[in-house]
Amino acid sequence: MATQSAAPAAGAGSEVTADPKRWWILAVICCAYLMVGLDLTVMNLALPDAQQDLGFTDGDRQWIVTAYALPYGSLLLFCGRLSDMIGRKRAFLIGLTGFAVASAVGGAAPNFETLITARAAQGAFAALLSPACLALMATTFTDPKERGKAFGAVGGVIAAGGGLGLLLGGALTSAFDWRWCMYVNLVFAAVALVGGLVWLSRQSTSRSPMDIPGVLLACSGMFCIVYGFSNAEEGWGQTATWGLLTLGGLLLFAFSLWQTRAAHPLLPPRVVIDRNRGGAYLTVLFVGAGFFGLLLFLIYYMQTVLGYSPLTSGTAMLPTVLSTLVTTIVCGAKLFPRLGPRPMIPSGLLVTALGLVWLTRIEVDSTYAASLLGPLMAIGIGMGLVYAAALNTGTSGVRPEDSGIASATFSAGQQIGGAVGTALLNTLAATAVTSWLTDNTDGRPTPLELQTAAVHSYTTVFWWSAAILAGGAVLTAFLLRSGPLPAPGQSAEDAAPGQPGTQAQPA
Repeated sequence: MATQSAAPAAGAGSEVTADPKRWWILAVICCAYLMVGLDLTVMNLALPDAQQDLGFTDGDRQWIVTAYALPYGSLLLFCGRLSDMIGRKRAFLIGLTGFAVASAVGGAAPNFETLITARAAQGAFAALLSPACLALMATTFTDPKERGKAFGAVGGVIAAGGGLGLLLGGALTSAFDWRWCMYVNLVFAAVALVGGLVWLSRQSTSRSPMDIPGVLLACSGMFCIVYGFSNAEEGWGQTATWGLLTLGGLLLFAFSLWQTRAAHPLLPPRVVIDRNRGGAYLTVLFVGAGFFGLLLFLIYYMQTVLGYSPLTSGTAMLPTVLSTLVTTIVCGAKLFPRLGPRPMIPSGLLVTALGLVWLTRIEVDSTYAASLLGPLMAIGIGMGLVYAAALNTGTSGVRPEDSGIASATFSAGQQIGGAVGTALLNTLAATAVTSWLTDNTDGRPTPLELQTAAVHSYTTVFWWSAAILAGGAVLTAFLLRSGPLPAPGQSAEDAAPGQPGTQAQPA
């Protein structure tokens, strides 16, 4: 009942909200975003097969993941503003088509260089597609109740994408070969492209000029941060690692100063200084640092200790995927419009942290039902609570011309958090293995001792991940405001509790 929940004075804004195509638009966006989310992890289980086929070294393996993450993380802010300038439909279609072409090239890659180039192109087009998707959501769904349902669905897709990528990657690698982990994107892209051409409408564009100094500072700073943390996975003792991280930090600091002085800033301060939106961006930073890296260690444990195949490992993640999807959709539709972000985000982070603490009970001879099923479901429920609220909050209350950059900021927080977390957790795991072997073995370790050391490293990672997410729960509980989000067109300070806005922004 979108037209009943909006105030009559909203006028034309209510009519846009009641567009009968909006649920088809939601389906198209979910399909496109699922494709982007899958590609963050779908190649992880296919790396050994791709390495054997193309003959690249162990040292080159990380570049299959890094080549995607670098342009994706570096270009998000630029592409978010670009989507505001050229129109979200055009940005969506360009990003989708480019991603599909890059996937086809990667699937047919005859050598390592072609595959790396294709993965980099995927990341670049994903940086355009991702904020366009979220901006389309923010401008299409303005009624609070419908917005909760829609963002709950998209949040479920985003939160479950990593786990689904592992499942799909394992299934395709086992049934066919690694190349299908790239080719499968063509199916998603074809469906989303047809839907986008049919149902998406052209939207108004921002007439503000591009902030070129801001683009250069933001892109180079993000590149150095993501690359620095990716490089840190091989060891923190390298001068290049600290040099890149220091340079990246300085560039982003310079970017933040420039944004307060620029006539037309790339990331207007008004987007991030709102307590709720700032809390949402901080949330995905903690989630990226504490959650996405541990997916790799769960897979390592299942395959190297429990002896699961790639397909079995992916299937074992289904409880997390399903509980995330159900929780996000149900809580996004039922709880978020009434409660707002403050009770849901800290609670979700805390539930996820408790699931990780539960996961520290794993041993060399653990069984799936006794040691993994319960924690995986708890983690999924926690992530569902987080994404049901964070995605909606991070794009709420912005001006229509800022929807793309607000969406890009949300995605950028997740990317930086993932880069930081993966590097940090890899370091902690390596240190824990070395420490355990030094303290518990004399001479060459036995296979059982090696497995025990590996399990010790995994539990160490889970403890640290739990601590990161618990810290995020405390910070967001203080930062986020109480009560539901203000309706479109209202500020948080002016919104009266329980009253819809009367100045709905046009989509």
